[in-house]
Amino acid sequence: MSRYRPPSPPKSAYITQEGAQALLAELKYLWKEKRPAVTETVREAAAQGDRSENAEYIYGKKQLREIDRRVRYLEKRLDVCTVVDRFPSDQERVFFGAWVTLEDEAGNMKEYRIVGPDELDHNPNYISIDSPVARALLKKQEGDEVVIRLAGGEKTYLIDSVEYRQVTT
Repeated sequence: MSRYRPPSPPKSAYITQEGAQALLAELKYLWKEKRPAVTETVREAAAQGDRSENAEYIYGKKQLREIDRRVRYLEKRLDVCTVVDRFPSDQERVFFGAWVTLEDEAGNMKEYRIVGPDELDHNPNYISIDSPVARALLKKQEGDEVVIRLAGGEKTYLIDSVEYRQVTT
């Protein structure tokens, strides 16, 4: 059995203005604050002598590698992302950035916002534009029924409302 794993499908290159600002803030924090602090810690640990058994030095170098990996990822990702900073002309349909309220058969309401794949950890109500739920919702409008295929089977939802609103950060 080989260790080969096929590459994951490419992520969508869309991101909201708020998401782009959050990624830029993370990049700035990592590069301007966290990395210099960890570098100083590693420098102090290296000055203590034998590096092969120095846990602070080994852990600090590992932290630097992780920070550098994340910085490279953020720089590359921000280069290819397209910031969607305005609303679509047809605001009655579901497109990127929409807040969609869904109602299931039992009358339970759920509200989601369709965002880019890099923004999911900022809010539990955000769903990726690449997700099956978002793909089923795209170009639908208020009052439409949507059948979403989930792991446990199919579920039918009614689109209760579609909104486009500015998010205050």
